[in-house]
Amino acid sequence: MNTENRTAHAGRATYRDAGVDINAADAAKQRIAELVAATHGPQVLRGVGHFGGFFQAPGPDNPFVLVSSADSVGTKILVAEMAGQHASIGVDLVNHCVNDILACGARPLFFLDYIAAERFAPGLIEELIRGMTAACRAAGCALIGGETAQLPGIYQPGTYDLAGFIVGVVHRDLIVDGATIQPGDVLVGLPSSGLHTNGYSLARVAFGLHAGDPEARAKLAATPSWADRPLGELLLEPHRSYLPLIEPLLDSGLLRGMAHITGGGIAGNVQRVIPEGLEAIIDVRTWEPPALFRGLQQAGGIDTAEMYRVFNMGVGFVMIVRPDDAQRLTSQVDGARIIGEVQAAREPHGARARYVGLADAGGV
Repeated sequence: MNTENRTAHAGRATYRDAGVDINAADAAKQRIAELVAATHGPQVLRGVGHFGGFFQAPGPDNPFVLVSSADSVGTKILVAEMAGQHASIGVDLVNHCVNDILACGARPLFFLDYIAAERFAPGLIEELIRGMTAACRAAGCALIGGETAQLPGIYQPGTYDLAGFIVGVVHRDLIVDGATIQPGDVLVGLPSSGLHTNGYSLARVAFGLHAGDPEARAKLAATPSWADRPLGELLLEPHRSYLPLIEPLLDSGLLRGMAHITGGGIAGNVQRVIPEGLEAIIDVRTWEPPALFRGLQQAGGIDTAEMYRVFNMGVGFVMIVRPDDAQRLTSQVDGARIIGEVQAAREPHGARARYVGLADAGGV
């Protein structure tokens, strides 16, 4: 958000004020891209910046490409600690990683985890692994190993961190990376199951969920006036896996691009697959964000543009397809809806995705 917006909305909660600076993180990624590229040989088929890394599988004339990704569940862990519930966090981790490589057209092969803490509470590791194994079984993915580390002095007592690493596979001819996207193509969005695993630093500030607050568990157990179930259930709803919906389409040739909507919102992630010279126009008037997002915005007094910059706003995955295929997908895929289109870019080197209709999106 620029300085003018921050001044105009003084007193409103922002992601930066909550401790997460998206712009700084993006700038750091750009600075390290050259260093990373220096390690790449001919087996690396795409540079950094996509949802997964592409590596040609060994062997003469091998048509398969390995696709990998690494991620975490962020500060959703702190909400789980407040609620005393951790199994769903393991599900979150696996499904987030599955969706990342799915956006590249890949099916998962195997998964590894990393769990670190000052010291582990009794039963914590088992609870996390129980969630991971359930999600891995559902994805047809093997959990083949991992690491647990007790690091006093690095982590605070009573907290832990969790990261996952996934490898999948796709035929070279079936890679989905956005390269074939054309003007006039249509964006088809799929519903999220809540916040998924992003934006929790801002969400905790908005709902007054502070570490060490003796009232935090009671706040999570209460049902807000705008909701039909407790706040804790809404915030800990597992990150949805889109593999069951998307896998039947992977070999169809329908998918020109896909985006997993994580940190940075819909526009921030869709633009990762839009070719230079094009831009995706996302019309926020084409769907109604679930009540959780409206309640979150009101609780934190968050500007509408900031909401769409940080959260998925009810759209967790986007497919980009030809216009003629869009209606077919919306009729065949549960919950799918058209949310925008691809156009020639107004500015050749500008952002490759933008919102329209924010002024009509309501909010506080």
